[in-house]
Amino acid sequence: MKSNYSWGILGPGKIAHKFAQGLSVTKKGKLSGVASRSEERAKQFAEKYGAAKFYGSYEDLIEDEEIDIIYISTPHHLHYELSKKCILKGKNVLCEKPAAINSVQFEELRMLAKEKSVFYMDALWTRFLPGIIKALELLPQIGDVKSINCDFGFKADYDPDSRLFNPEYGGGSILDIGIYTLFIPLLFLGYPDKISAEGKLGTTGVDESATMILNYSSGAEANLFSTFLANTTTMAEITGSKGSLRLNPRFFTPTSLNVSLTGKEDKLFEFETKMNGYEYEAEEVMNCLDKGMTESKLLPLSFTSDLMKLMDEVRRQIGVKYSWD
Repeated sequence: MKSNYSWGILGPGKIAHKFAQGLSVTKKGKLSGVASRSEERAKQFAEKYGAAKFYGSYEDLIEDEEIDIIYISTPHHLHYELSKKCILKGKNVLCEKPAAINSVQFEELRMLAKEKSVFYMDALWTRFLPGIIKALELLPQIGDVKSINCDFGFKADYDPDSRLFNPEYGGGSILDIGIYTLFIPLLFLGYPDKISAEGKLGTTGVDESATMILNYSSGAEANLFSTFLANTTTMAEITGSKGSLRLNPRFFTPTSLNVSLTGKEDKLFEFETKMNGYEYEAEEVMNCLDKGMTESKLLPLSFTSDLMKLMDEVRRQIGVKYSWD
């Protein structure tokens, strides 16, 4: 068991700033190195968060023997390539969602991590937040789950060359925000028996919005929606035979949830984070490493495998195809 862990970040973008802030309040985590294709950008990030090293190439950080864990926060299209390089070097990896562009890429990384005996996890930070942990604890109170309704949408400025709309960056609402809506029923109900999806494709060929319906043999149904075309409620509601549970906006980072049970007064649960919520996934990685584990029990690679398969099927039905497919 180590007294502290040295972290490296590949890609000092918007999410990397949030992660660095979260990492700063963990018990054992220390940001030691940052890499970007722009050395000046890496330097500015390193100075802001107290990292001792900065690199003008991703490969130089991956080669740094003092780095214990690498957090990958580059655009989607680089996740597979960089994760593979890290794993081959024997580095523990926390990779931003989606873990890869498709299931084929992910399964290769999954097997490679097992072969190299390194820790590997999809950075789906929502799974470790107090609100989600509490929702799972309260779920039995609402009885048999009958339906789940979940949406995530925001009005994005259209730029065909941006990561949101460019297919060469893995653009589209499904991989960027639809993944959060699919995460909810997969976590609370498991893998569906039937998947139905429709979407609106933009001029670049990626989905600007997607409507997904998941059906289960139990009779439960999940209605999901993701879009770059409008701001939505960004709420998740789980309805059961005895009541309902609502993850209030924004559901993927819930600060409160409501439980409504038949014949009883509604209950409101509120949550606070130490920093911004990203600290919990970082703590999970280090806790697993302390125990000699190569994957998380809370977010096992089998779960990410199912999530990737769901997104593959949704994209297939909608007609979104990338050069890596």
